[in-house]
Amino acid sequence: MSDFSDRVGAVTGAASGMGAATAREFASRGATLALIDLNEPGAAETAAACSSQGSTAAVYAGDVGDSAFCDATVDSIVDRFGAVDVLVNAAGTIHRADSLDTSDDDWRRVMRVNVDGMFFLCRAALRHMTAAGSGVIVNFGSIWGGVGSAGATAYCVSKGAVHQLTKALALDHVEQGIRVNAVAPGEVRTPMLSSQRERPPSAADLQALADATIPMKRLAEPDEIAKVVVFLASEDASYMTGEIVHVDAGYTAR
Repeated sequence: MSDFSDRVGAVTGAASGMGAATAREFASRGATLALIDLNEPGAAETAAACSSQGSTAAVYAGDVGDSAFCDATVDSIVDRFGAVDVLVNAAGTIHRADSLDTSDDDWRRVMRVNVDGMFFLCRAALRHMTAAGSGVIVNFGSIWGGVGSAGATAYCVSKGAVHQLTKALALDHVEQGIRVNAVAPGEVRTPMLSSQRERPPSAADLQALADATIPMKRLAEPDEIAKVVVFLASEDASYMTGEIVHVDAGYTAR
């Protein structure tokens, strides 16, 4: 198991779902953590779970779509802990609609969180990583960033942008000792999977979704995605940059 006891990691979207699972996985490897989320109580719960594993975890509450917040937060993390060695951009939102049912505000909200926020945090972290001559960024893309899906236009476009941002940053900064990769999860049992639907899906509904769309016939658990994120952040992935790593039970193999 990779050891992160001498490394500082920042994780966005840390209040729930895959962001929270990723934070807990890093904590189990000894990382010092900065947990970033608009949902301060949720992030505090994750911080408590990380602390129970012996990790130091601080909460930074705010809107990642605000570039000033991103700059100030990363600067604060470096001032407090001395570095930001790993940045994981897990914050995300979805709007379940086709283009005709996507308002200007809907479009801007998805782009603000999924694209703007990721870019602002990457830029803020890269200022410190380039000075240090090392660093790792792992972005959260999606299967829908490559193959698309009906009924989620803004989300699909935003995740396609994440994939291209990942590749561009990897090439921009490879000679400075920085690696940038993305994980592209399939269907994962998270609050987002059940959000913005006509009614909350039952266990039978979710199993029907898995049976219809996923070769393994089951949803992923957040911890399964988190383990791949931590691998990409570790030295075990030292020859990987600019990669979009699908964790989707065979969804995109078709």
